[in-house]
Amino acid sequence: MHDRVFRDWSPQEAQRWGHQPLRLHHGWHRSPLFTDDALADLIERYPEQHYALVATSSQGDGQRRWREGEIRGSSGHDVIEAIRQGGLWLNLRNVHLVDRRYACLMDSAYSELQREMPDFDPRAMRMGILISSPRAQVHYHSDLPGQALWQIRGRKRVLVYPPTAPYLPPEVLEEVALSGVEVNMPYRPDFDRGALAVDLEPGQMLHWPLHSPHRVDNHDCLNVSVTTEHWTESIRRTQMVNVANGVLRRQFGWTPQSRAIEGPSFWAKAAFQAAWRRSPWARQAQRLQRPIDFRLAPQKPERLLDIPAYFR
Repeated sequence: MHDRVFRDWSPQEAQRWGHQPLRLHHGWHRSPLFTDDALADLIERYPEQHYALVATSSQGDGQRRWREGEIRGSSGHDVIEAIRQGGLWLNLRNVHLVDRRYACLMDSAYSELQREMPDFDPRAMRMGILISSPRAQVHYHSDLPGQALWQIRGRKRVLVYPPTAPYLPPEVLEEVALSGVEVNMPYRPDFDRGALAVDLEPGQMLHWPLHSPHRVDNHDCLNVSVTTEHWTESIRRTQMVNVANGVLRRQFGWTPQSRAIEGPSFWAKAAFQAAWRRSPWARQAQRLQRPIDFRLAPQKPERLLDIPAYFR
């Protein structure tokens, strides 16, 4: 019998899944796929279109700085050491497409979830690896698909907020659905009074209700984490409604009254958003591209080199 992914699953977890933040124990942190040597090898052969190397400001410092860079010319171990020095995180997107071994991990997790919850029907699953600096932060944001964060190495604190106003007003969610840009959401420090703070240790996974805003503070150590995301039919329909409501609000000044994902209202909005996606207005609302404007200095992990900005 193969090893289970989740160490503490019970019927109570099935009842809580998707309805409240849920912390589970897993065994991925013991996999040889996440050692420094394995990650360095993965980094050295990673396609440019699938990674983002990011340097950011601190949440709430008023600057909202966000720079993206490249790792050309640096070994995988040099990249990890640069991240260890501070101020960076590397997002290896779509790792399941780059290396089949990671896809097998993802498939085993979702297969186990489906066995435990027969009504759970995930589609279009994705997996990424985040390698981030001590004290690095991920700013307040909300994701469109279902999400989970798997801690592999290091420790971090995740603050999860209710997916309702004032933390996530409908118009803000609609704007995220239209543009695909999650990190420009309005945040106030007093929001933290309504947040659930969860400290993640290696071997723990956190899943939260759909669209729940969240932000992350690393502890004083290098962090390696895995992100997984999935779409279900209900999530897909919710996205269609949010897009339609956003267009109605932004383009026509109409305040939507319904977010139903079935019935005549839903089908009308499904047709409406499909037509909008084929229009010129849809292209104007696409995901913001950020320029690549720095490079890691080879064999000098403490240095970032400015380069002429370009877009991938």
